[in-house]
Order: sequence, then structure tokens, then C-alpha cells
Amino acid sequence: MTAYRNVQHIIPSHATSDGDGVKIRRVHGFDNQAFSPFLMIDELRSDDKKDYVGGFPPHPHRGIETLTYMRQGHFQHRDHMGNVGELRSGGAQWMAAGQGVIHSEMPIMEEGALHGFQIWINQPAKNKMIPAQYHDFQPETITQSTTDKSGTVRVIAGDIGIDGAKTKGPLQTTGVPLSVTDWQADKGQGIQLQLEPNHNAMVYVYSGQASVEGKTVSQGELALLSKGKLLSLTAHSDSGILIFVGEPINEPVVHYGPFVMNTKEEIQQAIDDYNAGLFETY
Repeated sequence: MTAYRNVQHIIPSHATSDGDGVKIRRVHGFDNQAFSPFLMIDELRSDDKKDYVGGFPPHPHRGIETLTYMRQGHFQHRDHMGNVGELRSGGAQWMAAGQGVIHSEMPIMEEGALHGFQIWINQPAKNKMIPAQYHDFQPETITQSTTDKSGTVRVIAGDIGIDGAKTKGPLQTTGVPLSVTDWQADKGQGIQLQLEPNHNAMVYVYSGQASVEGKTVSQGELALLSKGKLLSLTAHSDSGILIFVGEPINEPVVHYGPFVMNTKEEIQQAIDDYNAGLFETY
């Protein structure tokens, strides 16, 4: 194992739609152990309200966590447990579906630009049938620092070492150790991160270009990284990058629509439970 992580594989995001026709760019890694504990990253980005106005009407989940991070725009979360949360520009919300949840995420903006991410995180088998949970994190609670050398760093979830100092994000309640960080940099700025050497790490470039150990990653691309203690990033232009680090879950992944379990039988049980109306009773 080398000290510095390098790029092992680049996955381009692809255009698709979800919910009520919301246009997104998606990268998924359900069958890729190097992606774990993360499962999927959706980027929502548009200046045209018709691309997002339909939102995500009520739908179920079981066996995953969702972390939604809004860089620009407003959405409202509602779920069958009675939680209502407004996701404002710069804020985030986390939901652990566990045994089952029915929720919606609908825009509460009538015009303007929208830019955000929904990240699916796997739950280990021991957590897939626990009661659902929900928390939101308003913009002012996100840990943020800005320097001339390293640009602006926003730590949304977990702990990460940044230029030698440990930084803690507001979300600390996920099922496995992980961190999600948003790095915004001007051309020529760089950052060095200290990571758990055996955790998986990947970076998604949502604007500009950046390099990892000489390998360039461009807008709309996700780079899976090797193992190592250090991650060095350099911005080749004004850039925005999400950095994902997490302890892999070494368990089978079976995915069907909004359900992620460990076996086909558990997926069928999730479908049966939802059709029987049991999700609304949890």
C-alpha cells in the first residue's frame, strides 16, 4: 500500500430521470465493492424549473440511508413518521430507512437554479430492519473553513483530516464510519486529506477539473481511488468536488428499485410488506 491514493478507475455519470420526471445525472455502484458503503450518487442540476418541478412524490425505502445535500435551491421533506423538513441552499438532510419509510421530497421554489445531490448509503444487515430515523442540518450547522491555500471545505458527515487537522461534520449517526466533504477551489489551489488507510475513497467532480496524483478527473466523472493514508487533490480550474470516504460493508447487495437488502428473499419480503401497507405502521 502506497502512502498517497491514486485513481484506479473513472466512472462517467449518465443522464436519467427519477421521481416525477426530475432530470438527474447518476453514478451507481451497487455491484462494486470499491464503492461501498456508498451505493449511488444522483446530481440534480438545472436552471429550468420544468426539469425539477415534479419532485419526488411519496415513495418507499428499506435497507438504505439517504443523504441529500443542496448547494442551491429549496426542497421539502415529508415522511410517514410525521417529519417535515425544509432543505435550504447549503443544507443537508439524512434519513435511515431501516425496516421501512415512505417519504417525499418536493421543490418549494417556483423558479431559479437548482443544484444538489442525493447519496444512497448502504445499511449493514444488522441495521436493515431497525426503525427509520430522520435528521436535517441547516446551512449554518455545516462545518466550513476557507483558506487561501486550500479554498473552501464543507464537511457534511463524519470526520476527516484536512491539512493535518481533524474536522468533524454535523452528521455523526450513520451505520458505518464514513465522511462526505464538499471542496470548492480556485485554479491552482490544493488540499491534502488524511484518511483511514483501509477505507474506500472516491471523488466526484461536479464542476471544473482536478487531479489526483497526476490523473485528471473532469466534471461529471467519479474516480475510485486506491487504498492509502493520504489523498492529495489539485484544482486545474475553478472546481467543485465531493469527497466520499467510508468503511466498506462486506456483505451481499441485492437491489430492486427503492429496496436494498442482502438476499432476493428479503427483497420479496420488502415488496410484500409495502403492498400490505405495513410500512405505514412502522
